[in-house]
Amino acid sequence: MTVGDKVLVVGPSWVGDMVMAQALYRLLRQRNPAVEIDVVAPTWSLPVLARMPEVAHGIELAVAHGELALGRRRKLALELRSRGYSRAIVLPRSVKAALVPWLARIPRRTGFRGEYRYGLINDMRRFDDELDQTVKRFIALGHERGEPMPKTLPAALRPSLATDAANLERLRAVHGLPEAVPLVALMPGAEYGPAKRWPARHFGELAAACAQRGVTIVVLGSAKERALGDEIAAAAGRVRVVNLCGATSLADVVDLLAAAEVAVSNDSGLLHVAAAAGAPVVAIYGSSSPEFTPPLTATAAIVWQQLSCSPCFARECPLGHLNCLKELPVARVLAAVEELRAVASAGRRA
Repeated sequence: MTVGDKVLVVGPSWVGDMVMAQALYRLLRQRNPAVEIDVVAPTWSLPVLARMPEVAHGIELAVAHGELALGRRRKLALELRSRGYSRAIVLPRSVKAALVPWLARIPRRTGFRGEYRYGLINDMRRFDDELDQTVKRFIALGHERGEPMPKTLPAALRPSLATDAANLERLRAVHGLPEAVPLVALMPGAEYGPAKRWPARHFGELAAACAQRGVTIVVLGSAKERALGDEIAAAAGRVRVVNLCGATSLADVVDLLAAAEVAVSNDSGLLHVAAAAGAPVVAIYGSSSPEFTPPLTATAAIVWQQLSCSPCFARECPLGHLNCLKELPVARVLAAVEELRAVASAGRRA
């Protein structure tokens, strides 16, 4: 790429993937500090893109996941034709995702071989065995064809979301979160399915144990997880649990997680938001694998049963027992929380 290049990226449709895609943007900016990066993305993701300094513009494509919406895609493509993009990078592997760059007549359109989209993608890449993580697949599309890939993600490419101190102060005041009391965030949801969710009663027991150590407990998630937050609060007993599921925007969640002493999460989008916001994270894995979608931070503890039946990558337990999560002891997760809190405490004293 040369000075003045403009790149259009068609972003993914999942929260975690959208965060991990920042590694690609950081790579492009590392290689050409003058590159202008715009990202076509779902409406919900625009606040996340606004927290990525590498992204010049988040461009809304208001279509539902899996929806063709050919008219809307064509309308957007016509609007983009005059912007002078030299290249497009299409992260999803669907035909639909490749339509906008093609219709916008962007000359070079990079993407992986997926659904039948020859012609739509004219810089076609194939999966190699070394692309064993989602984030590696993203940054591979920022490399030239045949260029060697790093075996691990360089620290300089790890996602890092900007935060808003004034917004955090507002959130503390609105939700009664005293600055003097450490914050532990719990994220019990997983949009993918129940086979990724550690039971709410376990989260409740964890909340009660953490509260005894003098911290404030907040539960974060979408409105869909509101009932999970209530269940956690009930299981925690008399301990105060602040259930913010559905009560905050995604940008608010970034700022709260940046202030958390520790964040405990299933393998979900918010796990990757927490890591990118700078929170030490305890990552709980059930049907998925930390080898495929690890938290991209140096300050993480992985809690995983590694049963013979996992990872199965199923949305629901195919064996009906969900032992990979139901039998994961609260004490083990609590130990990981305490270990990370000790590291955070040592860092403050240093």
